[in-house]
Amino acid sequence: MVVLLDNIRSLHNVGSIFRTADGAGVSRLYLCGITPSPLNRFKEVVPEIAKTALGAERAVAWEKCETTLVAIKKLKKEGYRIIALEQDVKAIPYTALLLTSAELAKTALVLGEEVRGLSKALLAKCDTMIEIPMRGTKESLNVSVAFGIAVFHLICHGTQGVILSKTKNLKG
Repeated sequence: MVVLLDNIRSLHNVGSIFRTADGAGVSRLYLCGITPSPLNRFKEVVPEIAKTALGAERAVAWEKCETTLVAIKKLKKEGYRIIALEQDVKAIPYTALLLTSAELAKTALVLGEEVRGLSKALLAKCDTMIEIPMRGTKESLNVSVAFGIAVFHLICHGTQGVILSKTKNLKG
């Protein structure tokens, strides 16, 4: 699985996403638009990202992209299924999306910027939209928290057979 960050503004959110991506086994992060990268233009470490990433910014491959649309176009040519994590009338609950390990390997999860989310133009390029149902008074979660919920759901169901077989071996 790869992840595209569309114009994420917060350095701390980017660092947190790197850390979660490492824990989840994400193969690459695409830092699109104004999303900051772990190194500034002088190739120096960005302290705010490093503080929350705790070294994951060195462990997870990343690529800077001018726009998310360019990254989506590239990934579609490579056979990736593009999944948006966004609240929308066309979105399905994240728990309804179950992917095999093979499907997960060719999945790109797109996360939108903190205030407005993903644009209609980007959503139109996505194959599927998933959302996290909100039950309280707030309309959304922090982007790094939402990412953690979605990515671990997707990877746990994508590797369920492996997890079950390991559990079975421990019991007997």
